[in-house]
Amino acid sequence: MKKLICITCPRGCHLEIDEETLDVKGNACPRGKEYGINEITNPKRTITSTVKIVGAEINRLPVKTDKPIAKSLMFDVMKELDKICVSHPITRGTVIISNVLGSDVNIIACRDL
Repeated sequence: MKKLICITCPRGCHLEIDEETLDVKGNACPRGKEYGINEITNPKRTITSTVKIVGAEINRLPVKTDKPIAKSLMFDVMKELDKICVSHPITRGTVIISNVLGSDVNIIACRDL
């Protein structure tokens, strides 16, 4: 039995998930059940970081994934971000890396510079 706290809403339900049957208990709504199952079968996270930028008033550009990415890919994505250097000007929402590591997730700029 795996115990988690659901983070899909402020309620913070205490979930108990049977890892074999994927039976979820303790959720007050259907989103909690979905969250619990996803955390056991394929956990995902949003990555926020920075990349190098030249020609701007600051030397790092904040970036993030445009949707959650598999938790197992997080360190590999960070290695890819370390290789990137973009040029000024950049508009918020610009895709910095498209389909990073074949994941169907893009890395986007979070700020205009």
